[in-house]
Order: sequence, then structure tokens, then C-alpha cells
Amino acid sequence: MSSILTNASAMTALQTLAQTNKNLATTQNRISTGLRVTEASDNVAYWSIATGMRTQNSVLAAVQDGLGLGKAIVDTAYTALDKSIKIAQDIQAKYVAKETSGTDEDIIEAEIANLKAQIVQIAQSATFQGVNLLKANAEAQKVVTGFDAGGDTPGITTMEVAVYDLEAALTQATTSGTVGGAIDAMKAAAAALGSSKTRITTQTEYTKDLVDALNRGIGTLVDADMNAESARLAALQVQQQLGIQGLSIANTNSQNILSLFRN
Repeated sequence: MSSILTNASAMTALQTLAQTNKNLATTQNRISTGLRVTEASDNVAYWSIATGMRTQNSVLAAVQDGLGLGKAIVDTAYTALDKSIKIAQDIQAKYVAKETSGTDEDIIEAEIANLKAQIVQIAQSATFQGVNLLKANAEAQKVVTGFDAGGDTPGITTMEVAVYDLEAALTQATTSGTVGGAIDAMKAAAAALGSSKTRITTQTEYTKDLVDALNRGIGTLVDADMNAESARLAALQVQQQLGIQGLSIANTNSQNILSLFRN
């Protein structure tokens, strides 16, 4: 039946075209943003999971900053202590030379005093962001070691790094034997710092890997497949063109009715 009030074909064609335009807009948005889930209405479950993972990534970014600061503090102290041990070994050699007959004790004593002053200077300059683990009266420092996401109270984990009074390390050392004892203490302190340094480095690498894993997980959930979206865009553009043509054809039915009333 032909009617001038209702054009069923045109209505169907219009609905089809409207749906095609809606799908086309969705695909174009995915291509422009690179995401197939940009808000909760796109996919509630995936959006919620991705949002939680992004929050965890933000926390881990802060942890990475804390690890970097802690590593720099420990590394500064370790480097200074390592250099001081080498100088202390030179001091020990000087004391051995001093005990050898025929040497100028005054010259050697002056050299030893100069070397000890170097160690004191190293201790005083081994500072990073105002923190010095080798200076006299320094306080033990807490440094970030990671993030504990489990348990009832997730949060940043820390460890305490002990200080070593490098300024006073060789103050009382006046013989090769006493210097040897000071060197042993310096080595023990360096070993402790080295262990802390290794722990922080390991945790830094793990945190970076964890961030990468979370980013991959987020991408799996919300990233658009650009190859698929490109193919879908081409198909929808063809559907849009055909829909427009179909609507145009349906609208000509009303014009055909006029021909029935012409002489």
C-alpha cells in the first residue's frame, strides 16, 4: 500500500542510516583517541579495572621517585666510603714506611695528616639533598624500598640505613695495626651500604617491570586495535553511502504517488 502519511521504507532506511552514523562516530573516536574504552559507559568492567590499574601506576611512579632518591643517597655515601678506603690503605702504607729505618718521619707524618684531612673532606662532602650518612653526628636515614599492595594497609615500604662516622674513622689510628682495624670497620660499613644499594637497585628494576606489566594490562583492556578499527571505518563509510542512497530511493516513492494524479 502506498501512503502519503507513512513511508515505511524511508523510516527503515533512516533508522539504518542513523545506526550506521552512530557506529561510524564510535569508530572515529576510537581511531582519534587510540582507545576502545574511554569511559565507563563503553565497558563498565574494563573501565573499572583499568582505572584501578592506573591508580596503582600513579603510586608506583611515586615509589620510583622515592627509590631513586634513596639510591642516590646510598650511592653517594658508598662512593665516598670506597674512595676513603683506598686512601686509608695509603695511610697504612705510610705508617709501614714510617717504621722503616732511614725514612723522614716528619715528611711521612705530614703526608699522613694530609691524607686523613682528605678523608674528612670526603666525609663532609658526601651529601645528597642535604643527607649525609658519613658525617659526624649524622642520623640514620629511612629510604624507600618498594610498595606493599597486600594486606589491610597497603603502602610504601622503607628500610633504615645506618650511618658511619667517617670523619672520626682514623682520628685515633696512629700505627699500621690500628689503621688496619679502621679499614676493616670501613669495609664493613661499605659492605652494608653496598647491600642496601643492591636491594634498592633490584627493587627499582622490579618496580619498572611492574609498571610496564600494568601498562600492558591496561592496553589489553582499553586500547583500540587500529588495524580492526581501520577496516571497520572503511566498511562503515560504504554503509553510510549506501544508506544515504537507500533513503533517497525510499523518498522517491512519495514522488511517484503524484504521477497517479496527473492527466
